[in-house]
Amino acid sequence: MKNKIALEEHFAIDLTIADSQVYARPEVWQGLKNNLLDFEQQRLEQMDEWGTELSILSLNSPAVQAIPDAKRAVEVAQRANDVLAEQTKRHPTRFGGFAALPMQDPEAAARELERCVTQLGFHGFLVNGFSQVGDENTVVYYDDPRFTDFWAVAAALKKPFYMHPRDPLLSREPIYEGAHWLTGPTWAFAVETGLHALRIMSSGLFDRHPDLQMILGHFGEGIPFNIWRVDHILRKGRRGMPCDKEIGDYLRSNVHITTSGNFRTPTLLSTMLEVGADRIMYSVDYPFEKHEDAARWFDKCEISENDRQKIGRDNARKLFGLK
Repeated sequence: MKNKIALEEHFAIDLTIADSQVYARPEVWQGLKNNLLDFEQQRLEQMDEWGTELSILSLNSPAVQAIPDAKRAVEVAQRANDVLAEQTKRHPTRFGGFAALPMQDPEAAARELERCVTQLGFHGFLVNGFSQVGDENTVVYYDDPRFTDFWAVAAALKKPFYMHPRDPLLSREPIYEGAHWLTGPTWAFAVETGLHALRIMSSGLFDRHPDLQMILGHFGEGIPFNIWRVDHILRKGRRGMPCDKEIGDYLRSNVHITTSGNFRTPTLLSTMLEVGADRIMYSVDYPFEKHEDAARWFDKCEISENDRQKIGRDNARKLFGLK
């Protein structure tokens, strides 16, 4: 497939590049670093070779979300967004953008989102999980009431948001102590991000803003495979859950799922059975994953050509209003 659209594709700037070093072995770090900072050489070559027509780019993790000082978070977000805007302007048919937002200051985040969408032409925003606010040990999730006005602005702009992983703070999650190989993409990313997404889905946010759309990578961070049990248990007792519907209802009406970093056909088929082919989109997770691995799998996996076209391109065009 030669005209795929990918939307969990990362870049870094000088102020955030160090955040990604922990996810690379020493012998591969220099290559990963170069690819994160690169826009116009290796990135475009890999897209061309493996059939990605458009990549919607986003800042590496955790970046802005890990800056406790709100003023500094605003400055770094604006800097990253300006760098990305320059590249999307230079290559408008090859690159799109997700805004990085300083969620430490919801009002400033709303203003920056408006700037990125209305002035820079971005396709929405991506948050790298919870934000540290005020100090390194204070975290805030986005179902917190302080974000009520922010979500109203986001919904009014009619653009989706991507909930991307970050590691939990080890000071708050001692279960990873002594087993650090289970942090990051191995396991902790999915657990942390899946729980954050479930908080948002069960908070009533999508009752207040029924057209707002959330994107989850890595085949939904495990949620599609557990949603029956989640709803089954909550039917026995909602235990104060404030949303109007079952969580599975929001999964099928307000959530889109990508293939990023999870290139396995049984997983794809299971997700299709749970949410339908219209809510799944192709992604790579470049440069943490390879275009080659994603494309070799997706271009030949055992699905219909109609579904391949939907997942590889058409669903993203519809969601983002692309021509």
